Amino acid sequence: MSPKLKFTIVLLLSLLSLCCFILVASMIKGHWIAQFDQSIISFIQGLESPGITSFMKIFTFIGSTTMVVVITLAAALFLYFVLHHRLELIFLLVMMSATGIINQLLKHYFVRQRPDLHRLIEETGYSFPSGHSMAAFALYSSLAFLLWRHIASRTGRISLIVLSSFMILCIGTSRIYLGVHYPSDIFGGYLASGFCFTLAVWLFQWYKEYRAYSKQSK
Repeated sequence: MSPKLKFTIVLLLSLLSLCCFILVASMIKGHWIAQFDQSIISFIQGLESPGITSFMKIFTFIGSTTMVVVITLAAALFLYFVLHHRLELIFLLVMMSATGIINQLLKHYFVRQRPDLHRLIEETGYSFPSGHSMAAFALYSSLAFLLWRHIASRTGRISLIVLSSFMILCIGTSRIYLGVHYPSDIFGGYLASGFCFTLAVWLFQWYKEYRAYSKQSK
């Protein structure tokens, strides 16, 4: 696949994520999305048990701001001191910072209250889009993207994608299970973060190609 085609696909994915986010955001106060949210909440919370609750609390803790900062800093140190990557380090830090800022801006724009049905933990702040979901998608997608080329085997790469997807899905699901987010908050968070991530990848790859071209032309 040519670099130009790759750039086009990534850019199209970014625009698709943005369009889907706008669609979800436009429906969060509608009757259809309320039915959708309720059906998903009923199914997930219907699985409640002490063991599952403990499991979900672990993942919601992993997705907390404190843990996201710790994991991001640990990954940044690994990128800089072990892999000696400066550009990748900048990508990760900018991605995580931008995601956090955008999440707060969106929350204060939509001002959606959290569900008040069956909460197993207490949370403050607005609901849409989910900060845990946005941060999880941004962090684990970025790590998968940055570490991909350092894994030679097909099995290792598949394991990386599966682990990243598992973390993203479990953190998002934990927020629904614990009663602090609507499913549409989670999907909205994934889509908003997906837009940010694919746009960042497009810019990152474009800059690398531009820098390589500039070196060759000298």
